[in-house]
Amino acid sequence: RLNDTLGHDVGDELLKQVAMRLTLCVREGDTVARVGGDEFVVLLDGLGPTSSDAAAHCEQVAHKILDTLGQAYNLSGHPYSISPSIGIVVFQGEHDSTEDLLKKADVAMYQAKSAGRNGLRFFDPAMQASALAHAALEQELRHSLAASQFVLFYQFMVAADGTPLGAEALLRWQHDRRGLVAPGAFLEQAEDSGLCHALGQWVLQAACQQLALWACSDATAHWSLAVNVSNRHFAQPDFVEQVSQTLHTTGAKPGLLRLELTESTLMQDFSRAQQRMQALHALGVRFALDDFGTGYSSLLHLQRLPLDQLKIDQGFVRDCLEDH
Repeated sequence: RLNDTLGHDVGDELLKQVAMRLTLCVREGDTVARVGGDEFVVLLDGLGPTSSDAAAHCEQVAHKILDTLGQAYNLSGHPYSISPSIGIVVFQGEHDSTEDLLKKADVAMYQAKSAGRNGLRFFDPAMQASALAHAALEQELRHSLAASQFVLFYQFMVAADGTPLGAEALLRWQHDRRGLVAPGAFLEQAEDSGLCHALGQWVLQAACQQLALWACSDATAHWSLAVNVSNRHFAQPDFVEQVSQTLHTTGAKPGLLRLELTESTLMQDFSRAQQRMQALHALGVRFALDDFGTGYSSLLHLQRLPLDQLKIDQGFVRDCLEDH
């Protein structure tokens, strides 16, 4: 971000200042190296006779590094702050190759990042197993998306007399070994690996194709279909064009498509969300606000957004007949 806004010269100056601060945090015999991009490696030697002694010493140095790197920078007159993340691996005597040690430190660093940055994590075998499982699941997701192993189910919305008015599209993964997998087991991984865009587009395409099929029968031509949209899919710069193009190619009626957004999606960039919703609403697309009541729940936001439906979170209505 710094390179993009103030230029690579300023970005390089930040790296130099970080390097200087790092060397001030360690002893003369320790090693500090930049391995690429904005990643540095610190090698501390002779930290104690036991692994617990070494870990305690490491943690002490790591906190010193966090404090030192977290102080404000002056970059050609521009104030700047950063939030480092540190992964630590302790080894003694016989140990893995340098490459394996760096991989383990990397795994721990990403755990520190995912915990909110500006923190540290020690590597342990359970963490490694989790990272390997994470990587394996990502590969399976990519394969399954290419092999069309996802399917939509439809949960009907009915009138008081039970007459179907439409449905909500529910994504399932038709896994080779595990059978039908619910989205809770893979959606977060899809978002982390950058697959949410492709997966979200597949869902949108399949849903619009279903709407077009329903339009062929008088009994179902009036049914609407709701589709959940993830934060990252909605954040794609061409999201409005994606929806418009999909409606056009499938022949689905815009007025029967309802996109369900959460409050957290809207609040990431309210102005951008408002513009995109208004552009799609102008095409006839409808919107629902999902899980209403669990986030910001601002009535002012409801007034400013082209919403057609509120879906109140079940936590507010589950006990409404008993809780006075």
